[in-house]
Amino acid sequence: MDILKKKIILASKSPRRHQLMREAGFHFEVKTREVDESFPDDMPLEEVAPWLAEKKALACADFLETDEDILLTSDCVVIVDGQILNKPEDKEDARRMLSMLSDNMHTVVTGVCLLSKKKKRVFARSADVFFHPLTSEEIDFYIDNYQPYDKAGSYAIQEWIGLCKIKRIDGTYATIMGLPMDAVYEELVDWFRV
Repeated sequence: MDILKKKIILASKSPRRHQLMREAGFHFEVKTREVDESFPDDMPLEEVAPWLAEKKALACADFLETDEDILLTSDCVVIVDGQILNKPEDKEDARRMLSMLSDNMHTVVTGVCLLSKKKKRVFARSADVFFHPLTSEEIDFYIDNYQPYDKAGSYAIQEWIGLCKIKRIDGTYATIMGLPMDAVYEELVDWFRV
């Protein structure tokens, strides 16, 4: 499994992405930089996450010191009823988002960019998430106990809301968590094959 020994630079502050990379057995180091996450207003919603992942990678390209280094960046968007739910600004915003997700289906699109000094690959995976109805009491409980202010759509699948209020998912758990590890692994296998 030589691929797991390759050094990857993960340009992400997300503890969830760190966890997924660790659990998948990758050898990686974390380097981060603040990158503007705005995107063109007329961009199709499904293209936003991979576009932002590439934007982050290009902004962090100077992290690549040798020809062997590989930079990995990612971005995740939650799409419901034709709009993107970003990270909530405050408790009221989180309540609004979770109310939209209640008893509804939404799509999580996670974009990834792999970049070296010689190559670049940009790809995305999506998953559909079906929520049970959420009561006001449940929404307040979740926000008060889990503080989902750093999470797109105001929730994390690995927390109480994912365990108790998700009816089903079509797609991979890791995609919803923020990094589609099956796709990352397969892309890296292919990366080193050529």
